[in-house]
Amino acid sequence: MSMSVAHFGTASRRILMAQPTSNTKLYRVFVFVLLMVMWVVLSGFFDAFHLSLGLISCAIVVWLSSDLLFEKRHHHLRVRIKQGFGLFAYLIWMIGQIVLSNICVLKLALGDLDKLEPQILRYKCSLNTDFQRFLLANSITLTPGTVTIKIIGDTFYVHAISDETAQGLDGKMENRIKKVFADDYETSTESPA
Repeated sequence: MSMSVAHFGTASRRILMAQPTSNTKLYRVFVFVLLMVMWVVLSGFFDAFHLSLGLISCAIVVWLSSDLLFEKRHHHLRVRIKQGFGLFAYLIWMIGQIVLSNICVLKLALGDLDKLEPQILRYKCSLNTDFQRFLLANSITLTPGTVTIKIIGDTFYVHAISDETAQGLDGKMENRIKKVFADDYETSTESPA
């Protein structure tokens, strides 16, 4: 009899944990707005067809994976808005890095082929969450000349086409991502939003 009571208690806790709280709903709305703004900025189309596609796409993404962006929910909304602006600034910086890397790869393609030295590097990162590691892995892959081929824990295996592109793994991307999510590295004493 005690086993059935314990099992009932565990099952009821799971049901309560699965129900979205007002805090979870607020984060889902924030993630939806953040994704929709990115959709509008990156698509550049403002007609009803493209905006409705954006609404549908963002709603599906939020429904499937709203927990990915903010795993820790103990920060106030103003901290998350600050992080949203930080992500936008990181995106602008990343576009500049992609342009510089394209120039580097173009020089390699048009220049001496002896400079091509394909190699696989092991890069250990100290980022906290899956989303931060996801952001770093995609940033490395988006930068021409490097591709993240495997992630095991906090170790990234990256293919680089030359020594010059391999030197791009100097920790700048990781530090910028840490700066965006700096509040996640500190123990917050604030109450949730």
